[in-house]
Amino acid sequence: MTTPSAYQTEQPERTGIDALKGAAVVEFGTNWCGICKAAQPVIVEAFAGHPHVEHIKVEDGSGRPLGRSFNVRLWPTLIFLQDGREVARLVRPTEAQPIADALAGIDPIA
Repeated sequence: MTTPSAYQTEQPERTGIDALKGAAVVEFGTNWCGICKAAQPVIVEAFAGHPHVEHIKVEDGSGRPLGRSFNVRLWPTLIFLQDGREVARLVRPTEAQPIADALAGIDPIA
């Protein structure tokens, strides 16, 4: 799976996220956020070694129910899921290694 380039405005339902099977990451942010844009190179670098992890980029903001259900406050926030359960979270990552470490926790065969 490749890393999506833009945050999607369409919100998946939380029940759909909870029902995911296997390894997945939900990334919250906005396309206009400078901090989100600055984090993209390290996120892409970390995901390069984990092509089977589903990467869902969701636009967040006030009144967006999915981000609120995960208590997201800062962007970008990456929620690492195993079979729909949160197992790790990174907020405003600036280096690829912490992302890669969290990915290894949900995708050990990479």
